[in-house]
Amino acid sequence: MDNIKTNWRTSIRPSTRRLIQLYSALLHNAHLKGFIDGEIYQGKAKYACVPGLNCYSCPGAVGACPLGSIQNALASGGHRAGWYVMGILLLFGVMLGRTICGWLCPLGLIQELLHKIPTYKIRKSRITRALTWLKYVFLTVFVVAIPLWYGVMQNIPVPGFCKYICPAGTLEGAVGLLSNPQNTGLFGMLGILFTGKFTIMLFIGLACIFCYRSFCRFICPLGAVYGLFNRFCLVGVRVDEDRCSGCGACVRGCGMDVRRVGDRECIHCARCMDSCAQKAISLKAGRVELKAPAGTLSKSEETRRGKSGRITRGFALALLCFALLWFNFLDPAVRAETGTGTSAPGQTQSANGSDVGMELEDFTLTCLDGTQFRLADTRGKVVFINLWATYCTPCVRELPYFDALYTEHENDIAMLAVHSSIVTDGPAEFLADKGWTIPFAVDTEDDMLWKIVNGSSTLPQTIVLDRNGIVIYNQKGSVTPEVLAALYAQASEG
Repeated sequence: MDNIKTNWRTSIRPSTRRLIQLYSALLHNAHLKGFIDGEIYQGKAKYACVPGLNCYSCPGAVGACPLGSIQNALASGGHRAGWYVMGILLLFGVMLGRTICGWLCPLGLIQELLHKIPTYKIRKSRITRALTWLKYVFLTVFVVAIPLWYGVMQNIPVPGFCKYICPAGTLEGAVGLLSNPQNTGLFGMLGILFTGKFTIMLFIGLACIFCYRSFCRFICPLGAVYGLFNRFCLVGVRVDEDRCSGCGACVRGCGMDVRRVGDRECIHCARCMDSCAQKAISLKAGRVELKAPAGTLSKSEETRRGKSGRITRGFALALLCFALLWFNFLDPAVRAETGTGTSAPGQTQSANGSDVGMELEDFTLTCLDGTQFRLADTRGKVVFINLWATYCTPCVRELPYFDALYTEHENDIAMLAVHSSIVTDGPAEFLADKGWTIPFAVDTEDDMLWKIVNGSSTLPQTIVLDRNGIVIYNQKGSVTPEVLAALYAQASEG
């Protein structure tokens, strides 16, 4: 009876790799408060790239997605080179390669869990091996060509893969935000683009049930990039050629489309170690053996590694606890959000006068041209405040509408476009050749204006005040020229 219980516990106990995958997913999304508030974390940590594919717009995300960052860097071509993003991808690639895919990527974990659903499974073949080259097509077209074209030719940031395909963006970002009751008003912003991406996400999810890690194997551009470093990355599975008999059991038993252990399709998951009868495969970091084949270690070495493992697990647990405390309670960006109010469906709400019918608190901001915008000096005029960012495509697309309205009614309108304090591209450089006459400013480091107007992490956001300084409109989402004209007429009537 005891043996039965022991075998049952062993069968359901998650492997070390599975525990690390779960740990990594939680660490990638340590801002658990975001799932409760329905807001995106905007602290300083968001400047840093995480190694795995994890959407920047996920309510829990504490870092930037490397794939989205590289697209934004390419889209800003002609303004500022994205050397940081290039460097961090190079560092991740040289250090880990596709070990990131096998051990650290949250989307990889989701795919593996979907594949556990008991159904008929599609086995790998020459066809699936040929399809693995598709991800390089996605990398070339959607990650490189589209952002470069729109960035250089039209000065508009269009992260092609994130905008048109990425299932992580749809699941973690869109669904993650829309599933919160605070954001039900965002449903009105959805259109054919979201419908298409949602359909793609469902199709990829369905494919992963029948075909192991379908997104990783055939679509993921980040995996394509990391795969280029697989032959010489520091951490990965290694084959002892002296022990290897060339039986091919490692390749046959692998769910990925590998031709040999460690090639561009290998995610270094180390599952092949169990199928190698010669004990020729191990997981190494340089010359340091991280995981040895079963039965190859002496008792003293097993004891030493067990002790080291306990120390490592203790450190990892302490790191996770600190991250959860920091990103949910201690981070100044999180503490600044506390007490600023929550957003009602489709409409910002607060106790500081930013809701419709209230008088907005006075503020003064220094514009990029050196002038000052003081709200108290705008009485008698209709006031438009637009919250935007260079990395936000809808923001950039609607700014010409604001400029046209401002040009037409310059003597009767006070307008201010305020960039988020999270600056990935220099707004002044971005605006240099636009010729727009709107006063532009960047919010203060403590997000002063964002707090006053109850600004959201979902951009763009527009606030309109009538001639008496009363808020008549404060909503997230894009506006059209017709909407702006109607808001001007409504505010003028006061």
